[in-house]
Amino acid sequence: MSLIGKSIPKTDGMAIATGKPVYTDDLAAKDALVIKILRSPHANAKIINIDTKRAMLVPGVECVFTYKDVPNTRFTLAGQSYPEPSPYDRLILEDRVRYVGDEVAIVAAVDEKTAIKALKMIKVEYEVLDAVIDFETAIDSKTLVHEEDRHCNFEIGMQRERNIVSTHNYEKGDIEKTLSECDVVVEETYYTQAQAQGMMETYRAYNYLDHMGRLVVVSSTQIPFHVRRHLSRALNMPSSKIRVIKPRIGGGFGGKQTACVEIFTALVTLKTGKPSKIIYDRKETFNSSNSRHAMKLNVKVGAMNDGTIKVIDINALSDTGAYGEHASTTFGLVGEKTMPMYNKLEASRFRGNVVYTNKMPAGAFRGYGATQGCYAVESTINLLSSKLGMDPTEVRLKNIIHEGETSFAYNKAINSVNLVECINKGKELIGWGEKYPSKDLGNGKVRSVGMALTMQGSGIAGIDTSSVEVRLNDDGNYTLYVGSTDMGTGSDTILAQMAGDILETTMDKIIVVSADTDIVPYDPGSYASSTTYVTGMAVVKACQELKSKIIKLGSDRLGVDKELVEFDGDKISFEDKSISIFDIAVDFTVGPNKNQLVGFASHGSPVSPPPFIAGFVETEIDKETGKVELVDYVAVVDCGTVINKNLATIQTEGGIVQGIGMALFEEVRYTEDGHMDTNTFMQYKIPARCDVGNIRVEFVETHEPTGPFGAKSIGEVVVNSPLPAIQEAIYNGVGVRINTLPMTPEKIFMAINK
Repeated sequence: MSLIGKSIPKTDGMAIATGKPVYTDDLAAKDALVIKILRSPHANAKIINIDTKRAMLVPGVECVFTYKDVPNTRFTLAGQSYPEPSPYDRLILEDRVRYVGDEVAIVAAVDEKTAIKALKMIKVEYEVLDAVIDFETAIDSKTLVHEEDRHCNFEIGMQRERNIVSTHNYEKGDIEKTLSECDVVVEETYYTQAQAQGMMETYRAYNYLDHMGRLVVVSSTQIPFHVRRHLSRALNMPSSKIRVIKPRIGGGFGGKQTACVEIFTALVTLKTGKPSKIIYDRKETFNSSNSRHAMKLNVKVGAMNDGTIKVIDINALSDTGAYGEHASTTFGLVGEKTMPMYNKLEASRFRGNVVYTNKMPAGAFRGYGATQGCYAVESTINLLSSKLGMDPTEVRLKNIIHEGETSFAYNKAINSVNLVECINKGKELIGWGEKYPSKDLGNGKVRSVGMALTMQGSGIAGIDTSSVEVRLNDDGNYTLYVGSTDMGTGSDTILAQMAGDILETTMDKIIVVSADTDIVPYDPGSYASSTTYVTGMAVVKACQELKSKIIKLGSDRLGVDKELVEFDGDKISFEDKSISIFDIAVDFTVGPNKNQLVGFASHGSPVSPPPFIAGFVETEIDKETGKVELVDYVAVVDCGTVINKNLATIQTEGGIVQGIGMALFEEVRYTEDGHMDTNTFMQYKIPARCDVGNIRVEFVETHEPTGPFGAKSIGEVVVNSPLPAIQEAIYNGVGVRINTLPMTPEKIFMAINK
């Protein structure tokens, strides 16, 4: 029986529910040194003098490191395949601090209390410099965030002397000419905020030296193999001397695609020879890790009176903070993951800059630039619909891309898409015909609806390659070795389903070993919505190879041609003769074969097929206060073949909640001097269950020919549509468009009463 499409429970679901999994700190030795970081109180300063003598006198302090004690090789912490497109603009420690929370000194002591005491004994003299806090003033500011040149592996348009990290300029068609031919042109500017990932398990790592003197790094990370490369470069040591192990992860959402902490523990363990660990508290996680990129986006859309969209023009500015991890790559997706959805275009353009500022670095966050782009483009499509006096669903149905077409923007061949059914099913489920645009309840409140479309990608085309090994063990069971990292998403379960389906066996016979760089084949890690699509295809290929070997060996034992035998997962048979998989497994231990059967495959895709979602929301708005309550959210998802409907549904629900948080509640906010004033969950509000209303998820299955069993990704696309859908519902309810996120009651109230 096929395992594909079945809602098989997560293999670790019950264990997680009962608190049994082992996380990073659970693996740390009791005598591990505890590391604490002295951090900058200034947004921009030079260290004139640093005195650690008193700190070293504190009983129990093992070591104190400053910029004088660490290697001076620059690196990036971005979890990207080599050669990384992010600039090498970091040092472990430096005599220059670039944001409040930047690292100044490293203390390792026998316990946390001692380490904190030692931090207070370090005396630092700073020369405080002017800081760039507002990213709209960063370009050509008198203050340079980085005064020296920074190495880039690629030409990304860096103009360091202008505080520009990256420049984008994509254009196809004649923008100005086509705009002049349009009947209607709408233009609007949007601001999206920095958003914190808010994962349950904060950043942490534990290091020790094994019996051969090799550095072992146990880390809560999405990118074990990239961490190994970062450590090798930053510490000037061969990667063969480093092993990275990923245990259970308590969430990441992209944040742990940046290697925030592993270098500190590695340095201490290498210098002292002792095990060490670091655990960020919640304030450190907010203040000194990474967030979503804040952006300013100006969008211009030109169309004909019948609703045909001929031009989409995006001009954007992105805030990467003090360091450039993920700066250019996140920014590029603003245009690439929005404009191809509309395929009546005659001209398209995406241009803009990513700038350095003196704030915490931005990094990867679920949606990775497409989220910001979707909010701006879809909100402008809704604005266009309003100006044309057309239903926004009808405008989209007139312009969306269809299966078999190649998108005008970015020339993407689309092999699988059914947005028409996604839209029509979403309209039916939300009750669009009866509820659009709004209904006044007569008690000061109004019910209204809004909608948006979104797309994403499946892996990074032509770059990331995953390798998988699967073995038939001596007991007839299978071990699947994968380098991908299950962050609670259920990817281990999904990959085991695929293996079990090919090998025609049950889930309990598949052992999944993942994310240990000494044991598993190379995998870039879990990001870019790549695991199901890229790693999954490698699983399919490896299992097909192993299955072929099993059939060949079984047919040889039966003395018949391999084309004549049947394989049912338990045995190889021909007429009245058969040999069990168990007997074949015994062959390579005590039998004549003496050759363990192994399947191995690598897979990287030349394309990144997009999943799509039509998102519909119903809101209830209090006209007197501006408060928005979500009544109903419907997401209709095209992610190709659904491998596990239960897990896909949970992924979608979780992403929608994060999108609702970004739309209505969440904001990483800074004071004028660069201090973050939303660095606890008391100030940084994420949605609770009572804030998200009813969420319903449906699927429109298509078949993606380049994906495993026809599957595409689902991990990131799910976060994008709530932002513009809720914005449109607010407009339909109270007649105001809020173009600066989050859309708080205060902003809505002020706009209503302006």
